[in-house]
Amino acid sequence: MKEQAVILIGKGLWPQIDLGGFERPRAVLHFALRVCFCSVIVASLAGFLSLLLLTLTGYLTLPFDEMVRLMVAFAWLFGGILTGGLAFAAGHVIRDLAASRSTFERLSKTDTLTGLANRRVFNEAVAAVSGEASLAIIDIDRFKSINDRFGHQVGDRVIQAVSSVLREVFGDRHLVVRLGGEEFGVVLRGGTREERLALVEEARKCVAARCVDFQGTEICVTISAGIAEFAAGKRPEIVYAWADKALYLAKDSGRDRVIHEQSLVILEPMISDHASDDARLFAAIGRRD
Repeated sequence: MKEQAVILIGKGLWPQIDLGGFERPRAVLHFALRVCFCSVIVASLAGFLSLLLLTLTGYLTLPFDEMVRLMVAFAWLFGGILTGGLAFAAGHVIRDLAASRSTFERLSKTDTLTGLANRRVFNEAVAAVSGEASLAIIDIDRFKSINDRFGHQVGDRVIQAVSSVLREVFGDRHLVVRLGGEEFGVVLRGGTREERLALVEEARKCVAARCVDFQGTEICVTISAGIAEFAAGKRPEIVYAWADKALYLAKDSGRDRVIHEQSLVILEPMISDHASDDARLFAAIGRRD
């Protein structure tokens, strides 16, 4: 509520102001100066009209030129300096609120442990996919045993190490998301299906080659991945269902491998077993027992 009120005041003082530009250096000072001069102009025009009205009605008791000087002085004093000072203070408040809002918006889309995008971003990205793209669901193998043996702090370090590898392999072109726990999602855009599959396979090999050191002990992990393709007329929740089932097959086949949806032989029963409706499919994202 406070933020909305300050922004409305800022727009009212200067409708053309770019409130998103307050992060720039000297933006607050420029805003205050523009409001100051705008207020002086408005106050001066109002004063001249008042003097003209008083002159025509015969209520003006002082010489006209002296009244003009007094009117200009008051316009600068009250319309300029006072309003400019208030605008300067309001500008600082708007800048702080804009920075806070930007930080909050970024944090609301970021996983705090890994720095990757979170499930909210994943849902938005999957729903907006168009063109050639694949969805990979990746899970750290036997992660529960790591937590049970070394503790959750080491488990967190393992998740961070895996997320770092995924970020390096997939880069900025593809979206890497932590769905929750030890599960990740990757939306791979562009290229051929074979190229996207090869990229996930490269990520699998890189994770297996990188270990986490814990008190002189190297903890090496592997990942399993299931991949499904986006296609025209194929709903996002169905794409996720195929990728999830492919991941299940990778786990059931010995782990440390990448399985494409084409490897799924029995199609309809697997989809019907996954969930009874779209809502349950989306609710299952990021959760794996």
